[in-house]
Amino acid sequence: AFLSSFILDSVCWEVVGVVKLWNEWCRTSSTTNVLPTDSFCLFYRLIADPTVLLCQCSCYVAEDQQFQWLEKVFGSMQKKGLQVTILSTCPVADYKTQESTLTLVSPFLKALKTKEFQEQVCCPLLEQPNIVRDLPAAVLSYCQVWQIPAVLYQCYTDVIKLDTVTIEAFKPLLSSKVLKSLAKDASESTKILKKFLTTSETHNNIYI
Repeated sequence: AFLSSFILDSVCWEVVGVVKLWNEWCRTSSTTNVLPTDSFCLFYRLIADPTVLLCQCSCYVAEDQQFQWLEKVFGSMQKKGLQVTILSTCPVADYKTQESTLTLVSPFLKALKTKEFQEQVCCPLLEQPNIVRDLPAAVLSYCQVWQIPAVLYQCYTDVIKLDTVTIEAFKPLLSSKVLKSLAKDASESTKILKKFLTTSETHNNIYI
C-alpha cells in the first residue's frame, strides 16, 4: 500500500514480470491473470531508468519456496552494482525489549542491513535479540551471502488491518537516496492512500 500510494505511478512504471505461487495460504488456480492478487509477486520497471526494479509481493511465500523464489528473482539480475531495499511489517508483539511493549509508541521503524550497505539508514537499527523472519529475512540473508548492499526496514505495528498511520510510518524513507527520486506528488499520494483504505475497509467488514 505504501509503494502504491507514494512510489508507483501507472505512467512511470511498467509491469515486466510476475511470480506465481501456490501453497496452503495461496489457493489460486488462475494461470493467466497478471493483475495483483493474493497469490502473485509483481515486478515493475521504471520506464525512465530500466535499472530500477520494484517487487510488490502481496502473497505468502512458504519457507520451502523462499530459496526457489530468490534463485528465480536474483538469478536474472546482474549482481554487480546492485542495491536492495526491503520493506516489511510485523506485529509489535514480536518486538523484544526490556521495556513494556504497552509503553511503545507504534507503529515504528527499525532497520537491519548487510555489511556492504554503507549509506545512512533512515531509522534506528534493530537491536539484539530481535530477529526478522519469512521472505524479508531470506532476501537480506541472500544479499549478505552474495555481498550485495541491502537494507531492511521493518515496521512494527499494533493493528491487523490496513490503516493510514501504519502506511505513513514508512514516509521517512522517502528522504533516502534510493527512494527520494521515485516519490510521487504528495497530493496525488494522499488520494491513492484514501482509495486503498476505503477498499481495505470494505473487504474487512464483518456481517452478522
